Amino acid sequence: MAFQTPLTIYEVIRDIHSKKYLLPSIQREFVWNTEQIKMLFDSLMRDYPINAFLFWKVPKEKVSEFKFYEFLRDYHQRKNKHNPKADALGNDDIMAVLDGQQRLTSLYIALKGAYAQKLSYKRWDNDQAYPKKRLYLNLLSASEDSTYEYEFEFLTDDEAKQNDENHHWFLVGKILDLKEQYDVMNYMIENGLSSNPDKDKAKFANKELYKLHAVLHVNKIISYYLEQSTELDKVLNIFIRVNSGGTTLSYSDLLLSFATAQWEKRDAREEINSLSGKRYQWKWVRL
Repeated sequence: MAFQTPLTIYEVIRDIHSKKYLLPSIQREFVWNTEQIKMLFDSLMRDYPINAFLFWKVPKEKVSEFKFYEFLRDYHQRKNKHNPKADALGNDDIMAVLDGQQRLTSLYIALKGAYAQKLSYKRWDNDQAYPKKRLYLNLLSASEDSTYEYEFEFLTDDEAKQNDENHHWFLVGKILDLKEQYDVMNYMIENGLSSNPDKDKAKFANKELYKLHAVLHVNKIISYYLEQSTELDKVLNIFIRVNSGGTTLSYSDLLLSFATAQWEKRDAREEINSLSGKRYQWKWVRL
């Protein structure tokens, strides 16, 4: 296993979007909430480390021996929280993520998708209870929450239009289109940020937007190790060990990891998701 040349977030998000990066079936599903995603972006803006990733390179001739899933893009707490199965057969090698799925999915949702979580005062079966929200950054003032330095918020598009002298909500995913520094300056000019009569706010907006541009397009933030073995037992053992350092996998998680990877005629994850959707209660037993 070798440490590789780091990548920019833009490069990784581009490759996730083109399905070059996939999730092996041994991975559990996305579990992060919006506060964790905001914390991740605040850490990136503050140049805090977000730890290394572990990728698994599966050569194209071996891809058919394993099951893979796509990254979740538009999370919906009721309708869309399961990863779609990937059609991985093709002419290219696959880069599967063994460690870092939650962080990469959070980046992908924040930059390319949306997060729909149930409002606490509405019924589960009410479609209006799940407003579609995207990640925005306030370019005119810092966060009032001492936990954060930057004011990132998940907002509906209508909420994001409610700007005032202390708020200019910038859709974070738009930074992917501002590839050059002059694109950032053009945005500042076109939206009146550079001509703000309050010079301190103009400087603040300039600093934040250029920082976000650097975080996505310039800084080589995604440091990763690359595993190239195609031995399933070795990959499973690596997966279990690297995933025991963060949120420890439960015994049922490990059983699902092994079952999903080794079932030949059925997909364990889809079978369990299907039964869970029918409100069956599962009780894992120690075998």
